[in-house]
Amino acid sequence: MAKASDTVTFSAPNGGDIKFTAMGFGSACIGNYRRALTEEESDATLEAAWDSGLRYFDTAPFYGFTLAETRLGRLLACRPRDSFTLSTKVGRIMDPCSPDETDQSLYVGAADFIPRFDYSYAGVMRSYEESLARIGVDRVDILYVHDIDALVHGGRDAAVARTHQLFDEGGWRALSELRSSGDVRALGIGVNEWQPCALMLELADPDLFLLAGRYTLIETEPLTTLFPECEKRGVGIIIGGPYNSGILAGGDTYNYGDVPADIAETVSHLRSLCHRHQVTLPGAALQFVLAHPAVTSAIPGPMSAEEVLSNVSYMDEPIPAEFWADLKDAGVIPGNAPVPA
Repeated sequence: MAKASDTVTFSAPNGGDIKFTAMGFGSACIGNYRRALTEEESDATLEAAWDSGLRYFDTAPFYGFTLAETRLGRLLACRPRDSFTLSTKVGRIMDPCSPDETDQSLYVGAADFIPRFDYSYAGVMRSYEESLARIGVDRVDILYVHDIDALVHGGRDAAVARTHQLFDEGGWRALSELRSSGDVRALGIGVNEWQPCALMLELADPDLFLLAGRYTLIETEPLTTLFPECEKRGVGIIIGGPYNSGILAGGDTYNYGDVPADIAETVSHLRSLCHRHQVTLPGAALQFVLAHPAVTSAIPGPMSAEEVLSNVSYMDEPIPAEFWADLKDAGVIPGNAPVPA
């Protein structure tokens, strides 16, 4: 059973070894996702992650419209650069705006910027350089192309068109140059669907995918559609959203919206099985995703120091083999799904 702070060494197909911790830190929440955090609350959350031994931090310009990168930079400023692994994202430019123009619907109290999609060579390079300045580092380890999926762009055809734009306008060439020069060590995409990852395997030479919410206790489609090819090519998977945005951790949202009836029924069944075996549902959710050999790290997005500590404790929770067997017998997870030993 992996502990949150266990070191996982990933050998990038197109580069060297990169060290992760089994649990990382997803920073969308410290960008004030749905709820404003004070600077003190954000700092305490990040400090709790560091003190718990977490050493992989993922961020993006979009989170809080630069707010998450800036806040994360305060934590990392006084840490040796080789003591942590850092990823951020490209694909959006943050254009300054007046306070009354800032969209507060997703990130409450976001910084005064308007995000604009840009997958061009110049856009990728600008986004990368601005992220370095905001975080206050001279390099990042991993760059993901952010949100190049149907959920964001309004349909599968639009997402595919955006992906081709990444190649036609030089965005992937910019990323490849950064990797070839050693400025970054690995490339990939950070998305909420598995289909864009499969397309990228056809079009390019990615090292890692950050897949949010699509491989969980209640969603396992990538088990047969994506993961086998990733294993064949040595492409790593980082799991974001292991709780499906809250429903698997006691929340009342599923993938950032209302909970459909069929999902509610599945989760109710899961809770019954957890109760029978005296297992917490969040503990089962975290340990399940990390059991797959293609998965390198899982990155929940805590909003407080208390949530950080809870996530760490879930990794230490003993879960009997009979629990996983019952999940398979009940058809909650597929019979071929890897589970913790």
